[in-house]
Amino acid sequence: MVQVTETDTVAPPGPDSLDTAAPRGWNRLPLCVREAVLPYVVARVVVLSALGLAHFIVDRTHPATVGVAARVHAGLLGWDAGWYETIARVGYGPLGRQSLRFFPAVPVLTHGLAWLGLGDGPALVLLANAAAFAATAMLYVLVRRETGSKDVARRAVWVLSLVPAAFVLVMGYAEAVLLVFAVGCFLALRPPTTSAHTRPHFAVAGLLAFAAALTRPVGVLLFLAVASEVVRWWQRLGRNERAAGLAAVAAPFVGLLVFLGWSKHTVNDWWAPLRVQLQNSHHGGLADPFVTLYDDAKGLVHHHVGTALHVPWVLLALAMLIVCWRRLPAPYTLFAAAALAVAVSGANLDSFERYALSAFPLSIAAALLLAQSQVERLVLTLLSAGLAGYALLAFLNLSVP
Repeated sequence: MVQVTETDTVAPPGPDSLDTAAPRGWNRLPLCVREAVLPYVVARVVVLSALGLAHFIVDRTHPATVGVAARVHAGLLGWDAGWYETIARVGYGPLGRQSLRFFPAVPVLTHGLAWLGLGDGPALVLLANAAAFAATAMLYVLVRRETGSKDVARRAVWVLSLVPAAFVLVMGYAEAVLLVFAVGCFLALRPPTTSAHTRPHFAVAGLLAFAAALTRPVGVLLFLAVASEVVRWWQRLGRNERAAGLAAVAAPFVGLLVFLGWSKHTVNDWWAPLRVQLQNSHHGGLADPFVTLYDDAKGLVHHHVGTALHVPWVLLALAMLIVCWRRLPAPYTLFAAAALAVAVSGANLDSFERYALSAFPLSIAAALLLAQSQVERLVLTLLSAGLAGYALLAFLNLSVP
């Protein structure tokens, strides 16, 4: 059961349409949109300022390290974004097996936008940022529906927007699109209790889980959230609803199978997309997470601060997972726990913060803890500084997003 503190403004669970004030101008927009605008804009100001600072540093210092200037000038299309943009433009074939670790939903959507008259690069950045705004607004609706609190929903939106790894939501990465599908799946699974139809929309949830699995490998983990709701509702479901629920559980696996089947047809290897991802130069093969954490923590002693920085974020994520378990319904904990397990099970913790960003229930957990306004302001200030710092390090080729 979710607990709401006395300092939170409590409203009955339900959609934003419960606000009854006569709409005028700005107020005509749905509350979720109004609440998403400011954190969305602030995050982009911070990240673009970091990019401007990176340009200033490179232009003034002319670093000798190979790749720094190129990374800075790539800007929002740097790192993995460059792969997505190139796949959208020329397809997988000319890029070889390494491109198969990038799942097809974002390149396909990018190509569609580019076909409307945009270049592939602008289309990718537009897609990522539009998806980030949509995911932010959808998260507000979900959290308010789940907790009955506008304040908790507002804080969750700010945390998701400003957490340091969220700079990839401004770049041409797939995380924003994945968040749209994941949060949308939860919205379908967890309808408002004030609705005339309080049963989960399993068909919608299954379709979104299918799309999520075609966006990032972690999308397949949505089956856990769907399965938990199918089990919870099973005795109250009719035959058709049970069939829809079981189909929704299978949907993300079908999505994954579609891409693996295409891989088999193209390179004669069902598992090529996963094999590439498990290479040591990427996420690495399965490893003992305790050993990996210990090795990364030793980075402080051996002056490898970049690897050591992952350790506190892993510990913080685990703490938020405990909050999820204690204060949120089971689907949130199951999905977040599985996403974190995948993130820490590789041979290295590179990109852990970005992988954990997909576990959006952790942002809700943080929002539940930030009930005091002074603590909230302090945490959001620190997150903003971290967002700027991580973005700057990535743009300067000093840290892997």
